[in-house]
Amino acid sequence: MKKTGAFLTASAILISALLSASSFAEPIADNSSAAIDRAVVLQTLYEREGRPDTGGDYPFADAEGTWYYTASAWGSYAGIILGDGEGNLHGDCPITYAELVSMLYRYAQYKGYDVSVGEDTNILSYDDAFEIPGWSMAAFQWACGAGVMPETGSSLNYDKTVTRSAFAEILSRFTNETALSLWTDDAESKNELVSYVKAVTDETSPDYIPVEDRIAVFDFDGTLFCETDPNYFDYCLLKYRVLDDPDYKDKASDFEREVALKIKDQNENGTSYSGLEVDHGKAVASAFSGMTLDEFNSYIQQFKAHEMPSYDGMTRGGGFYKPMVEVVEYLQKNDFTVYIVSGTDRLIVRGIMYENVLDIPNSQIIGSDEIIVASNQGETDGLNYVFTDSDELILGGEFIIKNLKMNKVSVIMQEIGQQPVLSFGNSTGDASMAEYVITGNKYKSLAFMLCCDDTVRENGNEGKADKMYALCDEFGWIPVSMKNDWVTIYGDMVVKH
Repeated sequence: MKKTGAFLTASAILISALLSASSFAEPIADNSSAAIDRAVVLQTLYEREGRPDTGGDYPFADAEGTWYYTASAWGSYAGIILGDGEGNLHGDCPITYAELVSMLYRYAQYKGYDVSVGEDTNILSYDDAFEIPGWSMAAFQWACGAGVMPETGSSLNYDKTVTRSAFAEILSRFTNETALSLWTDDAESKNELVSYVKAVTDETSPDYIPVEDRIAVFDFDGTLFCETDPNYFDYCLLKYRVLDDPDYKDKASDFEREVALKIKDQNENGTSYSGLEVDHGKAVASAFSGMTLDEFNSYIQQFKAHEMPSYDGMTRGGGFYKPMVEVVEYLQKNDFTVYIVSGTDRLIVRGIMYENVLDIPNSQIIGSDEIIVASNQGETDGLNYVFTDSDELILGGEFIIKNLKMNKVSVIMQEIGQQPVLSFGNSTGDASMAEYVITGNKYKSLAFMLCCDDTVRENGNEGKADKMYALCDEFGWIPVSMKNDWVTIYGDMVVKH
């Protein structure tokens, strides 16, 4: 996800204030009754999306050169803002309730949220129901049915301008009502998480957790991202590098080939090999030794573009579980700091995350590690070498540690420095992390475990899922059923063979 520089305008300051529902009250209190402009609403949604790149096409003549011109391009591209039909946006005009709910309705559709509640919502009891413009009728039905529309008495006030405080309330309602929309309504795991977040973010609650202590840790493969197709991303990457890459396969060492062939056998026959996790880490370190960090990232980007073998409509880099993406975004919007704590090579996880669907900085991505050295360092120990202006950072070829099991707990304390309050995992490799989070914690804490019980939409394994359900029951972890708790896994456009 590409980011641009911060705005330096008064409008931008307001936008920043509106981005977090928990911070609405104070920033807008001084001028809460002032009308809010169309451009500010649009820019707020654009910021909410992380300022995505839309290719620089600016369709509205009156938006060109304004502080919100990139937001207007995104709004048009996403179908959220339509303009006046004559090529103008009128961004500096106050927004009406009809325009606002229509914009949010189209934004909800853009996000893939379920807006069908509007089909069964009757708004004819409002005094002005028959005066509402036809283009906003469906939006009002959805906004009222979904609880996004605040109490406005006997009228919808469709032609009235929206104040800053009203917009803050509506956006807060929208955020809360659309949270985890890709989860089934009766999913116990979803309801437990939502209840937890409401409790720990409420300053009047005995379970309140200060913002600085809201730390959530997520495993990666099998928790946020497709784990087996037919194997882990990093296992498939090494197998491709050593056995299939025409530029490297003839240079691979005997050890690298041995490891890659074990992975190939595992992919095809399900064979289990003791110690393969560490051998794989060593082989990755040596097979990419000498690459700069940019070169390694570029290699990963090229591999991400390969088709996912078991799915139509998905590349190797697109295997994020959409319901779990919602969880991360939901926590971030409630001021949680989210860390990825993975058994996959840290640099590979960074490569998968690069310009992808989640906004988690590299500093919050923890994984297995290999050494990084200066390009001219050679065999000189780092204590005896000084980085020069002709140096670049390169992969040093030596594996350091596999970040699984108890190693995850150790590295959390080393890199985060405090006990998290939420843990999300999917296997026994995440058990120590889960137990660490919920054991002796001074705050209310929870551990969730994904169960791979969906064999129709995902490469599930019912045997493994049953074992995880049993472990959840034994240790007090909260199970997440991929089969029953999720409306979709990869999106409706992705189909498993």
